[in-house]
Amino acid sequence: MNPIELVQQNRMKEKENLKREIGIWGLSANLVNIMVGAGIFVLPAIVAAGLGSASILAYLFCGFLITLVMLCFAEVGSKITDTGGAYTYIEKSFGKYPGFITAILFLLSAITADAAVANAIADIAGSLFPFFKGILVKILFFFTLFSGLAYINIIGLKKGVGFVKIITILKIVPLLIIILIGFKDVSITNLYWDSIPSIKNIGEISLILFFAFQGAETGLSISGEVRNPKKIIPKAIQLGIIGVLVIYILIQTISQGILGDSLSTFQENPLAEVANQIFGPVGFTLITIGAAVSMFGNLSSEILSMPRVVFAASRDNVIPLKILSRVHEKYATPYVSIIVYASLGFIFASFGGFKQLAIISSASILLIYFGVSLATIKLRKINNSVSDKNLFKIGGGYTVPILSSIVILWFLSNLTKNEFLGISLFIILLTIVFFLINSKKIKHLTKI
Repeated sequence: MNPIELVQQNRMKEKENLKREIGIWGLSANLVNIMVGAGIFVLPAIVAAGLGSASILAYLFCGFLITLVMLCFAEVGSKITDTGGAYTYIEKSFGKYPGFITAILFLLSAITADAAVANAIADIAGSLFPFFKGILVKILFFFTLFSGLAYINIIGLKKGVGFVKIITILKIVPLLIIILIGFKDVSITNLYWDSIPSIKNIGEISLILFFAFQGAETGLSISGEVRNPKKIIPKAIQLGIIGVLVIYILIQTISQGILGDSLSTFQENPLAEVANQIFGPVGFTLITIGAAVSMFGNLSSEILSMPRVVFAASRDNVIPLKILSRVHEKYATPYVSIIVYASLGFIFASFGGFKQLAIISSASILLIYFGVSLATIKLRKINNSVSDKNLFKIGGGYTVPILSSIVILWFLSNLTKNEFLGISLFIILLTIVFFLINSKKIKHLTKI
């Protein structure tokens, strides 16, 4: 089937099965809900350590990039509506090999993100209970956390979904409390810029901070049910990302304004220290608990969802390990994928800290975003050949996808030599694996 026929078929499926009932506020709220996750509870101190009172620059750079990327996702997603998100967009646009690399990078990003969140939970627990700072205690905690969540998801989907139903407000409330009440304790002198940071410093910190902006592409997965997508999608992206930026910048500003230069010293639990300055020990405890609940909810949701991606990839021969597609006879869950995914999360969490894992996760997802930006350029010819009022097209010609690609490459240029070498070697290894798999398939077919 050629790309034009694919788009036409997708449009027919969409008209038959999906109702376009989501408006601008619904889509915007979905983006905000998904993007505001665990990272913002930890990152203010890391960003302050790199940029001080000029931290806002990193937030603006990240906001600019995610806006460009989400517009690309919206355009490609209006043409290719099959399940799979970025993996499907790239696989349909460029073929099996880029699709394979994308699938594995997506899993790497998710696993390292989960491991980073687990480290953040341990660090926050350590701010209340110092014995959590011990290496052996941390490893035991990681084992208990990942094995416990794996068990819950193996014994039944309903159990896993029930765990994920941690109300979103528990994630937002601690942030709103700090924003609404914290201004009275802000010292303006703590917000003065002593100097303007270099582009290199901004890039290095932005690469880490981008961890807090991941996941927005998931929020656009409901684009097929949006009313008048040509108008609503770009406006919802702008509102959603502006909303996230406002929340993040206010949190960073209040944290910097209250703690000043000392903010960078509270890298384990910075917002709890801010709450301690505002409300005293009670505030410290409440924000700490709120942050831990938010992170735990994020992690439990990931361990519910991502093993099923592994299961599907194995079932579809994207990952050449059939054992990963096994289903439990009693509980009817993809138990092998759950165990493998949780085990990898435990291993990464045990051998890496939050900052290192966040960089790996950000770099992996940025490579995927780069592929989607290129897919936007390639698929433009489909939009010129197929007339459909529901197709979304970014204005300005190729400006947005090209600019998105350039900014992503600039972000990735801030990887250290070791980080760049590690990711490059990983992709080379995946390439070898892919071609070995395909050579075996070809030999098998020739024998038939």
